[in-house]
Amino acid sequence: MTHHGSPCWYELSTTPGKLAEAGDFYAKVLGWTFADAGMAGFTYHLASIGGEMVAGAMDIPPDVAGMPPMWMIYFAVDDADRAVAAMVAAGATLHHPVTPIPGTGRFASLADPTGAGFGILEPLPMPGGGAGTAFDQTKAGHGNWNELSTADQKAAMAFYGKVLGWTPGQSMDMGAMGSYDLFRWQDRDIGGMTGLAPDMSGAAWLPYFGTNGVAPAMERIRAAGGEILHGPQEVPGGAFIVQARDPQGARFAVVGPMEHTP
Repeated sequence: MTHHGSPCWYELSTTPGKLAEAGDFYAKVLGWTFADAGMAGFTYHLASIGGEMVAGAMDIPPDVAGMPPMWMIYFAVDDADRAVAAMVAAGATLHHPVTPIPGTGRFASLADPTGAGFGILEPLPMPGGGAGTAFDQTKAGHGNWNELSTADQKAAMAFYGKVLGWTPGQSMDMGAMGSYDLFRWQDRDIGGMTGLAPDMSGAAWLPYFGTNGVAPAMERIRAAGGEILHGPQEVPGGAFIVQARDPQGARFAVVGPMEHTP
């Protein structure tokens, strides 16, 4: 089974010199364990939970020193070169060309036609044929939902549908905020698209990580120096969400039951 179009990795770029502090924050909030990836000449930390890899973290690279701390979502592709060519032809902008990562695969970073940055990864063959363990809607501490805020949801949906094979899901009327449009990968809802919030300067992806208890997660976020931006809010299906900002300024969100469940 092809995993083309599946979310497969979450990567934090944080304030230079604050990588250890950022790791401490997410360890407290999400229960992650961080370890250096051991890359020659480059510091990259890998986060895991329950023995499964879920995310990466690094300093903001010098060539984009003006960029604020942020999370980037990567989507699996069958062929990185072919995917980049198709994406650029469909209106995307290439930010980082296809580059090999020893022992992992080949990646590139782009911005979609509405301006939101994202990554692609052509993973090396893995046991079981999967695209990694980062995205798993059944496990706390893993990627659970992927949300795009954009000024043009229709253009974004057309783009990702064409290049990643996503299909439109349910669209919910949010009143003055417009619609919240779900999208699907292989007949499963994996995220939603919404309009730009007043405090946003441009289109952006927001990762949601699963948590067993949103209320205690909020306490951990605040205690570790983070800030709650929105929520808790109940969403269809009975789960709750909270959008937050880490101490360095990167936005992220958590989703799960309101209280911890045994």
